[in-house]
Amino acid sequence: MAVTRRGADGSAGDFDYSEAAAAYRRFRRADPRIAATLHAALGDARTVLNVGAGAGSYEPVDRDVTAVEPSAAMRAQRPAHLARAIDALAEALPFPDRHFDAAMASFTVHQWQDLARGLGELRRVTRGPVVVMTTDPQRMGDWWLAEYCPEVLAIETRRCPAVATLAAGLGGDITVMQVPIPLACTDGFNDAYYGRPERLLDRDARLACSSWGFVGAESVARFEHTLARDLADGTWDARHGHLRQRAEYVGALVLVVSTPADMDRG
Repeated sequence: MAVTRRGADGSAGDFDYSEAAAAYRRFRRADPRIAATLHAALGDARTVLNVGAGAGSYEPVDRDVTAVEPSAAMRAQRPAHLARAIDALAEALPFPDRHFDAAMASFTVHQWQDLARGLGELRRVTRGPVVVMTTDPQRMGDWWLAEYCPEVLAIETRRCPAVATLAAGLGGDITVMQVPIPLACTDGFNDAYYGRPERLLDRDARLACSSWGFVGAESVARFEHTLARDLADGTWDARHGHLRQRAEYVGALVLVVSTPADMDRG
């Protein structure tokens, strides 16, 4: 299908980043351990395409990176040391075939209007590995947030494509890796607060997770009231306090890595 819908700031997905961009810059900072895993998956690539690049989280600084981001608000959040992002869509990448050594896409595929076309474009312009960091919808509901706001996890489950769908769209030799999330994770996606529940009482922290933008006001109010109450009276800690000492958590975060079967490894 053709991409026909773009938001006021150029956003092409179902979420308007114009209000949330500042919160993303504050709360969605690349976590070093997660970044190391992603960068390792890029192999020895020198030229890297980052699609849905946002404010530049997880872009390697020791390689030649070309960033693509349709949202003007998110492009404006990119720090000065990163290259300016190109205003383009995943579904219509303005590059020749096999132009990049590797490509990456982090926390973005759930926003693409035509997923199959976008994945095909990633594969077309990349001669080496394509690395997609996303959340596995089959693993969404396995933690305490399901007790307090099942709506947000249901929304994430609906929006995030299945790993099998990503694998089929990218083709080649597929590796799927679960990525451990550190307790002090600096990237504020939902699972990052598995042992720090207080953080999700911050409206801006939630604003930096696009799924919360689709949760109704009544559900959000119930979540805030119930979690704040259970934290105050010790109920949350009685049930889940052990998570505060867990150094890392293996949840829904995954890397889907596609390597062409005919890739020149020399």
